Amino acid sequence: MRRAYRRGMTDDTAAVPASAPSTDGSPRVALLGTGVMGSGMSRSILRAGLPLAVWNRSAEKAAPLAEDGATVADGAADAVREADVVVVMLFDADAVLEVLAEIAPALPAGAVVLQSSTVGVEGTRRIAALAAEHGVRLVDAPVLGTRGPAEQGLLVHLVSGSEADLAVARPVLEATGSRTVVAGSEPGAGSALKLACNAWIASITAATGQSLGLARLLGVEPRLFLDAIAGGASDTPYAHLKGGAMLAGELAPSFALDGLLKDVTLMLAALDGADAHDFDTALLEALRETYAEASAAGHGGDDVAAVGTVFGLPTSSDR
Repeated sequence: MRRAYRRGMTDDTAAVPASAPSTDGSPRVALLGTGVMGSGMSRSILRAGLPLAVWNRSAEKAAPLAEDGATVADGAADAVREADVVVVMLFDADAVLEVLAEIAPALPAGAVVLQSSTVGVEGTRRIAALAAEHGVRLVDAPVLGTRGPAEQGLLVHLVSGSEADLAVARPVLEATGSRTVVAGSEPGAGSALKLACNAWIASITAATGQSLGLARLLGVEPRLFLDAIAGGASDTPYAHLKGGAMLAGELAPSFALDGLLKDVTLMLAALDGADAHDFDTALLEALRETYAEASAAGHGGDDVAAVGTVFGLPTSSDR
């Protein structure tokens, strides 16, 4: 379900005084986690003219953002003390829980936390429970997109939260994304939708590698597969993007393979906790095995296109 944004009043839900508004009325933003996605989102936020403080556990990853105009904080709590909106972009639920517990006492009254990490269904439940315990206003807000869309402000936000909280977060969502899909009014629906979307990404990436590898093994120029599907009903730009990277052995990460392996594992975990008696998990289990094989071969930090190596496609060292 999609719905339009509606601006509304916010409730003070924390004991910390509200932050003073920025001089032009723009919300003050903090972003926690400046890896590939977080750094790209940070630059999009700054490009939109929003005041931004950033923090990363490995400080050297946050430092370059100072040149773009961000304030680099020494600690996560320091980053959020004056924030109206806090974006959390970390690797997994445990990292989010640790940071949320640290920042909760420092959050200004009325601040909204956009939890954009991919943490799965159970992880979101745990995070929402901790947020409720501390009176933190939480929006479940994972994203679709990799390095390029993050840097260009073209992510797709998959959100679930109250209309009032979404209204507060709207300037940040617009600065970093091209579209926002509202999946529900409570945290959890956004993360569930993200798992469904990443199941498609995991499937089509592996299937592209399989088809290219099969063509090669059968004595056909692999690129002819991409030529054959171009413009047809089965075509998708993603197959050309990742297929081209596979053929060139260009595996610099836009979306690290270990991240997608983690997400497939989260999908299977979510099904364990659901009424899934009529859902065949064979494909997801095969995908987990395939990505795990590529990771074990040393490609965990490479782009998801490295799954093609399982099907005999080149690595950068083969070129």
